[in-house]
Amino acid sequence: MHCLAQHVSHFSGQAQHRVIQGKATERGFNSAGTKKYGPSGGAIWCSPTVDAKRGTLYVGTGQNYSNPPTESSDALQALDLKTGKLIWSYQGTAGDIYVRGCPNPDNPNCEDASGPDFDFGIAPILVSQKDGVEVLISGQKSGVVHCLDPFDGRLIWKKRIGRGGTMGGVHWGIASDGEYVYAPNSDIFEASDDSTFPASPGIYALDLISGEVIWKTTSDPEICEGRPGCYNANSSAPTVIPGVVFAGSLDGHARAYDSRDGQVLWDFDTSRKFDTINNVEAKGGSIDGPGPVVANGMVFFNSGYSIGGAMPGNVLLAFSVE
Repeated sequence: MHCLAQHVSHFSGQAQHRVIQGKATERGFNSAGTKKYGPSGGAIWCSPTVDAKRGTLYVGTGQNYSNPPTESSDALQALDLKTGKLIWSYQGTAGDIYVRGCPNPDNPNCEDASGPDFDFGIAPILVSQKDGVEVLISGQKSGVVHCLDPFDGRLIWKKRIGRGGTMGGVHWGIASDGEYVYAPNSDIFEASDDSTFPASPGIYALDLISGEVIWKTTSDPEICEGRPGCYNANSSAPTVIPGVVFAGSLDGHARAYDSRDGQVLWDFDTSRKFDTINNVEAKGGSIDGPGPVVANGMVFFNSGYSIGGAMPGNVLLAFSVE
């Protein structure tokens, strides 16, 4: 899924924060005769974001795993950096109870797990707008990008760019250059059956102040013809430098986009065999997970990601400007 799940986040000394307050209690029995307990879940999947100026730590939380649902699931939360005390909490989706592999009538653990699985699975980003106002931005597996006031968690704007799903929507990360927010949208892998919004995979640029979509770029669906595990969608986190957005795709391509209009400036198909510097047999595949790294005039991509039936691989690729 994302990163290592952790229900308790430790800061200093005895300070701690529990996403779900209180202990789980017995909730009867499931159809297999096993005791049920709840509430549960609300896992913190990925890295927190430190706001040293405000002395605050920002985290995103996941869905509940059992009844009853809590207000702290599928949420963005601000914690006191020194004490772990909750400062504010903003919930993106209420009542989301989901267990992987559900729904399944043969699995008694699925009896209460009908939610859409709309985690905040990525680290929120703290960024200054052109007018100097700081905002907190995060994307959700619902396909919605949220912009909050970092001081009190007040919603400034939110924009839906995808249908979302268990491994869809905004999955791994977003980036910003202070003018736009760059968000990938997957919308594959058991996508939501919500018919009110079409599946809309691609890379999006949103205006940081208004949230309006400035451009959207998708890859050619013909790339995946005859390639098992190839998906015309973007799930991995993007990386932005002045004028250029780098992003990998589940179709195996590493691309550079013009940050102003989304035009593809460079495209490299990584889904093939490579000779490696350590003489280990290597092959690229789907690109997912963390974003590319830019350093010293070079950009680095991991290629190969087999979870969810995508194209496997095992190669780290380094590119430089000729």
